[in-house]
Amino acid sequence: MLMIIRLTLLGIFRDRVFQGILTAAVLFLFIPALASFSMRQVTELSITLSLSLISFILLLLSVFLGGTLVWKDIERRYTHNILSLPMERGAYLLGKYLGAALFMLLTACVLGIVSILVVMYASTIYPPFRPVVWGNVACAIVFEGMKYVLLTACAFLFSTFSTSFFLPIFGTLSVFFVGCASQGAYDFVHSASGSTLHPLIVKAAGILYYVIPNFSAFNLKLQAVYGLPLAQNGILLTIGYFLIYVVIVMTLAVAVFSRREMK
Repeated sequence: MLMIIRLTLLGIFRDRVFQGILTAAVLFLFIPALASFSMRQVTELSITLSLSLISFILLLLSVFLGGTLVWKDIERRYTHNILSLPMERGAYLLGKYLGAALFMLLTACVLGIVSILVVMYASTIYPPFRPVVWGNVACAIVFEGMKYVLLTACAFLFSTFSTSFFLPIFGTLSVFFVGCASQGAYDFVHSASGSTLHPLIVKAAGILYYVIPNFSAFNLKLQAVYGLPLAQNGILLTIGYFLIYVVIVMTLAVAVFSRREMK
């Protein structure tokens, strides 16, 4: 498995597509100038734009990494050569996923360091009204990385039974958008305003809420921007939710991939 992880990382670093996506990090240099239009909340807007840019880059990486890594190997028949070795399919798939997850976390760390430097620069030029809580900013960056590692696991699950890259890519995007809106939809249908909805709609919203990952739980942007205190219980619950969900999704992915026919 360690060999698969290493080869996956090397392949990602050599891929020009992912190098092109990472060039979007150049946009961090323009954040202080854009934030200066806010006049009164330059630092707060710098944090918001930095976290949003990190989220956008990681979304692109998670969709294309999770949606194409396994598919490319199958299309190029690399999988046949690798699986001819004394290696189980589950070990191969987990190795590919762990390599992609490590790359995602490494990218989140690098982008996080760049964003912190950008925010520090903006705060020195335009001193904020409230001090920046750097621990909250760092925690928000870490949770952004965790969110997209989880999304990558969902993309791998789609890749295990798809014969093209369309289903993993568009399926992953669908899971992402539904997962970002599931908490708001669940709160609405269980509020007084949602009492007039059809029971089937309420039931469907409940099923989606528990089946689709709740990505809004990883959003700590408000805490980072305004220095709000972090709820320790909520942080621990989110970390536990992340670990359990990744294990469940990858267990399903391994089970499906182990039974897949290789042409």
